[in-house]
Amino acid sequence: MAGGLAALLDDIAALAKLAAASVDDVGAAAGRASAKAAGVVIDDTAVTPRYVHGFTPDRELPIIRRIALGSLRNKLLFILPAALLLSQFLPWLLTPILMVGGTYLAYEGAEKIWELVSGHAKEHTAVPAAAQGTDTEKAMVGGAIRTDFILSAEIMVIALNEVADEPFVSRAVILAVVALAITVLVYGVVALIVKMDDIGLHLAGRSNAAAAATGRVLVRAMPKVLSVLSTVGIVAMLWVGGHILLSGVDTLGWHAPYELLHRLEEAVHHVPGVGGLAAWLVDTLGSALVGLVVGAVVVGVLHLLPRRRHAAAAH
Repeated sequence: MAGGLAALLDDIAALAKLAAASVDDVGAAAGRASAKAAGVVIDDTAVTPRYVHGFTPDRELPIIRRIALGSLRNKLLFILPAALLLSQFLPWLLTPILMVGGTYLAYEGAEKIWELVSGHAKEHTAVPAAAQGTDTEKAMVGGAIRTDFILSAEIMVIALNEVADEPFVSRAVILAVVALAITVLVYGVVALIVKMDDIGLHLAGRSNAAAAATGRVLVRAMPKVLSVLSTVGIVAMLWVGGHILLSGVDTLGWHAPYELLHRLEEAVHHVPGVGGLAAWLVDTLGSALVGLVVGAVVVGVLHLLPRRRHAAAAH
């Protein structure tokens, strides 16, 4: 009896060690997958703050929470199952789907630039978002979740490619961990960014001179930081959208555009001291330019078609 109990305890200990090793493996794989998607995570973080611009401070965190929950729902309920099933049965379809998403991101970025150039952005921002009612908040949250869907899909597919050799169940667990970790990271940072001015006001009221001075600096700086982040978010959509399209056409067999950009990167990569930064800038600007061109075409088509319809109806 005692021998049987000892054997059982040994088996339980062995199973516990195996489970612990599996958890460690999942954690390590999730870490590698998240690192591969770091560029898109940064873009996601840069894009989101502009969706709370113009709202009163008491609505900022609730809006971010709604976007974060929508992002997590996107990843776990839609993207994760679809990515796993497609990778298992129709792996060739992942690239075209991502390219459709990349085109949408390019369109979003190009449309924002069109609004700035044409002056339409001033019409939209003349009245603060907080004064436009709950419908505006719903529209902004919906737009943020739609944009996040594309970025989340890119993140999840990059992560999936990193763990493609893992068994199906391990892939599912790893991607779920990546989805949760990245959502918490992105929207935690976004919440901190948009509430930094409130933190500054709190510090400015402190009796400690250094804390008060830091608070005043934060209060003065945050509007400029948010404005810069809004611009970075637009560029990020063009950059990520263009990069998805370049990688997609390369995967599908048209190698010339991606190879040209890669040669340009290689040409500046060996510049002493700044080679790495220069190569990154070439890749970023080249991808953004592709995104801008494709996005501008889509914007032109979508703006041109309604005008033709109106003209035809007038005649």
